[in-house]
Amino acid sequence: MRIGTGFDVHRLTENRLLILGGVEIPYYLGLLGHSDADVLCHAIADSLLGAAALGDIGQHFPDTEERFKDISGLWLLQQCLALLKQNNLSVVNIDSTIIAQKPKIAPYIPHMRQNIAEALETDISSISVKATTTEALGFTGRGEGLAAQAICLLKPIKNLPFIDFIGD
Repeated sequence: MRIGTGFDVHRLTENRLLILGGVEIPYYLGLLGHSDADVLCHAIADSLLGAAALGDIGQHFPDTEERFKDISGLWLLQQCLALLKQNNLSVVNIDSTIIAQKPKIAPYIPHMRQNIAEALETDISSISVKATTTEALGFTGRGEGLAAQAICLLKPIKNLPFIDFIGD
């Protein structure tokens, strides 16, 4: 079993969509970033890559490359899944938290969980998404940005057969 953590932050700005877990959330501000700036998917992606000891999303999908401009966070998760499969790993579960004062996230969580589960080819029961505020403290409390954190558990896709080296 392998455990990984991820964390991401993006600034809120005008003239951008607010996308979390692949869900467009109606709000007058969106997240600024080279990609779609989906902090939830980015945090999950980093947790997956970290658990597999494969670096982070910045290494695999650098914001200096035009081909990743406005790329979907769900696409990033699909690419991470491909890397996990190449390394004989699968997702056991993910627990994640969105940190935002506004807007209210709870109504969108079921759809986020479904999107993430589909992108990672796992059951929705393996995906937890929660939301919290910072009680108006810090940059999220002032409405300057959003953050997300995630932790995941991975396992080998199949167990290797037991070989008995003791005896004849």
